[in-house]
Amino acid sequence: MNFVERLKQDLTGDPSARFVFVNNFEVERSWALGEPKLPGAGVSFAGATVNRMEEMGVLLAGEGDVVVLKDDLDPEFAAYLSALGAAAGHTVAAENHEPERMVTEDALASPLLLEKLRALADGSTYLMPLGVSSAEEELAKATGLPLAGPSAATCKAVNGKVFSRELVDRTGLRAVPGRTCRTVGELRAALTEQLALTGELGLGGGVVVKESLGVSGRGMVRVADERGAERLLRLIERRGADAPANLVVESWIEHAQDLNYQFVVSRTGGVRFETVKAAVLRDGVHQGHRFPVELSPAVTEQLHDATARIGAALHAEGYFGLVGVDAMLGRDETFYPCLEINARFNMSTYQSRIAERLIPDGTHAIAATIGLRLSRRHTFGEVARALGELLLDGPGRSGVLINNFATLNAAAAEDGSFHGRLYAICLAESADAALTVRTEAERRLNEMTGERA
Repeated sequence: MNFVERLKQDLTGDPSARFVFVNNFEVERSWALGEPKLPGAGVSFAGATVNRMEEMGVLLAGEGDVVVLKDDLDPEFAAYLSALGAAAGHTVAAENHEPERMVTEDALASPLLLEKLRALADGSTYLMPLGVSSAEEELAKATGLPLAGPSAATCKAVNGKVFSRELVDRTGLRAVPGRTCRTVGELRAALTEQLALTGELGLGGGVVVKESLGVSGRGMVRVADERGAERLLRLIERRGADAPANLVVESWIEHAQDLNYQFVVSRTGGVRFETVKAAVLRDGVHQGHRFPVELSPAVTEQLHDATARIGAALHAEGYFGLVGVDAMLGRDETFYPCLEINARFNMSTYQSRIAERLIPDGTHAIAATIGLRLSRRHTFGEVARALGELLLDGPGRSGVLINNFATLNAAAAEDGSFHGRLYAICLAESADAALTVRTEAERRLNEMTGERA
């Protein structure tokens, strides 16, 4: 069975079931509503661009599956994916779509689309969101399509960083030095203690304070020393000692390798490992993720042990579905198996079907985000011409596979410049060669826009 069939088997008991993919990126925003925030940590995000990441689901769906989109696929991009054999499912688009709305919200505002989805209800068709919030529960009710995952309440509960930290302590996994703070009054002692411990251990990176339900790297503050701690405390202690905080305070470990691994928890409690990927940095700048990853036998054993423990604990909480876990490997091979649990789809999920179909053993891949500054909209044809022979045209070859085009022009305005993104998977015969492909692709695309890389 391929990845999607395995997922269907685990979540529905039927590998031939039909999934309707609703790729509601940054569903965490819904879970975080009303939760306490760190002062100064609420960085704004490019909502219009993030919301068009839903297009990635087109490359995940299998034959017979359906992908809900905010808008129709660009015809040139659709033709490219078809020629490559990278898209097997069908798409349906919301007739009413707004840039700042998530795809689920667009679907709920589109009567024609809702009617199409209701027509799919046959007892073996399921809504498969990236993650479940109240909006996806409303969509399931409006269409008569059952959710393939658990309730929104369960998803929110198991996606908090406080929950992850407490699960690590409860299951006996190795934890990054740190502690949780349920109230503001607990933060001062936690910061003082953690800064001292970080210095004693020679970890060198200060301390990081994280909101339990911070979104996509936001909702965190790094504290380098006592002066920085006092600055943060002055701001947050105004709320009063008994005010809720729901924070995790941990040592920042320098020069560690960031890992992300995925597994599936079935409805019946089975736990099945899927994949592990590593972050790629150049001069300290995040370049994407690479796979496959070579780990020592000892670390591999610890990873699979952590998968079993975390999976069992999540099922005990009522969760079933895909799980992504952020982990870290220190320079001394110390493995920290759980920094944060993301009990939902993540970027690695959307590469799973591509990896099986287009990335044979022996090929190395870097999944990259290429940011571009644009003065006008660009067509997929322009992107293809800019990449030239680098654009992937078949399985088992080196090159660049574009796996999301809609994000390039999503933030376009009537006049003035804007920031666009292309999501790509860069393939080559080695990890270094794949990074070279990524660098050259970025250079050519910047040349297309008239900017220097």
